[in-house]
Amino acid sequence: MSEKDAVALILGSAFYSNLEALGAFELEHQVVETPFGDQGVWRVRVGASRDAYLIARHGVPHTLLPHQINWRAMASALSSLGVGALVTTSSVGVMDPSLPVQTPMLLADLLMPHNTLPDGTACTMFPEPTPRQGHLVIEDGIFSSALNTQIRDIATRADIPLFDDEVVFAYVGGPRTKTPAENRFFLQLGAQVNSMTVGPEVVLANELEIPCAGLVAGHKRSSGQQAPDVEGDDQITTSLDDAREVFGRLLVALIEQLSPVPFANQIYRFG
Repeated sequence: MSEKDAVALILGSAFYSNLEALGAFELEHQVVETPFGDQGVWRVRVGASRDAYLIARHGVPHTLLPHQINWRAMASALSSLGVGALVTTSSVGVMDPSLPVQTPMLLADLLMPHNTLPDGTACTMFPEPTPRQGHLVIEDGIFSSALNTQIRDIATRADIPLFDDEVVFAYVGGPRTKTPAENRFFLQLGAQVNSMTVGPEVVLANELEIPCAGLVAGHKRSSGQQAPDVEGDDQITTSLDDAREVFGRLLVALIEQLSPVPFANQIYRFG
């Protein structure tokens, strides 16, 4: 396998059941050793020339809260596997009342005011001095425009509806949920959806020159306004079930068709 010719998807716990949709594929569980610890992945055989990898960010079954995830090990493993396109998924709270729930949405930008991991350390793959360290200079975007275009094309061919517009995502670390005041605050800053993950994954992957896309689905309203489409736990469960069915079909299509794209940001190194 040549450098960076694999693709990968990170699944949130809301979409672990989508692994059942991959029955037509040969899945092989691997443990990847990294300088930051071991990381489990599933290798999906697509063909002789390309592999796809899946990571269940919270473990299977769900054992890790967001602040317990080894974010650096995850990114390091993907880099060592030659991943040249990463799609990270999450269920999200929807703060913008004009956005739908259940419908998959691509992410346009990231709001992460404190560039830190949940343990308080800097969100970087370079916690200690190293010859390969550098500044991530965002030129194309933290989310790859080429990868977003490719995903939208794949979804169209598979007759899978995506929301027309790309949306702004706020990373707000867990494990607690946001207060109503916090949701209003992030909405005023320009964020439209939020969750406790995604942010660290795409920052760290970009530092390793892996193009990223974010694919999310709303499971609840976080705007503080009454919303007839999602009310109460039963409605949240129903909305997630609807999203899982669509995500399952999209997951199969992405594994079969997604291709690596050039890294369009820059790592600026001194010397």
